[in-house]
Amino acid sequence: MPKTTVYLFREATGRAPVLDWLTDLRASDRRAYTKCVAAIRQLASEGHELRRPAADYLRDGIHELRVRAGHVNYRLLYFFCGRNIAVVAHGATKEDVVHPSDIERAITRMRFFERDPRLHASMEDLP
Repeated sequence: MPKTTVYLFREATGRAPVLDWLTDLRASDRRAYTKCVAAIRQLASEGHELRRPAADYLRDGIHELRVRAGHVNYRLLYFFCGRNIAVVAHGATKEDVVHPSDIERAITRMRFFERDPRLHASMEDLP
């Protein structure tokens, strides 16, 4: 299977919310940050073949990368654009379930991306 290109969602203002989330995570918990970056790299390597426990499908085209560091669960919500492109749209700390507002935010970002991929694809390196 060909490698998957992974982008971080970028808002029209140029800000990449997942990049901001990862930067904050790196400052507060370097181990969790390292595991989240490793999960993104695994997504790039395995793409659609990535399954539980590393990833799962949520709903409406949104998938989650599942990361646990200590007693905390982190989720990186992403979607696919075609066969070989994945876009990480949102990062969150999970309590019992992924909060519906987090999923809705990822769905909204997916719609923006579908309308104008060039505007909303961040090619910045991970922090």
